[in-house]
Amino acid sequence: MTWSAYRPERVLRTSDGMLLALAGRPLQFVDTPGHARHHHCIWDARSRGFFTGDTFGLSYREFDTAKGAWLMPTTTPVQFEPEPLRRSIRRMLAYAPECLYLTHYGRAAEVPRLADVLLSQLDAMVALARSLPDDAQRHGALMEGLLAIHLTSLHAHGCTLSNARVRELLALDNELNAQGLAVWLNRRRR
Repeated sequence: MTWSAYRPERVLRTSDGMLLALAGRPLQFVDTPGHARHHHCIWDARSRGFFTGDTFGLSYREFDTAKGAWLMPTTTPVQFEPEPLRRSIRRMLAYAPECLYLTHYGRAAEVPRLADVLLSQLDAMVALARSLPDDAQRHGALMEGLLAIHLTSLHAHGCTLSNARVRELLALDNELNAQGLAVWLNRRRR
């Protein structure tokens, strides 16, 4: 779409708790900051599922095992904030969702287990970021530390992919997450 085709009258500004009927199906917008301040997830009471955007992390089918799906947090730049993200995840859990519709990639069930996986990694990622000095080596240390956190989680999940394959699959996400953690750290230190 080009800017000349942009039509403001066709844009709907959402707010927390707003209901929108789509073909007679009510969808509720839930304010879920943490990944980004402007983020809303959408609750679908009929499916008992949330359309999560990036708030509930991302999940690659390559990491599915007999235990089910695996997911990881996304802390991409520029508005990542861990405490609001934790509150947003808990708020979503209060709806007792049966499934999540993740933007990256697909439907996931076993929501309480996935929330534990997500929050555990989030805590480890934040602890890693806080432990590192603000110097030229921080980015590389974040990249390696994030990979180690995810490898530990994936091995516990029963993933049998090689460490090299996991590194390859997560390369872009770890790069973006390292950048997001750095922006968050820099903002906190100002």
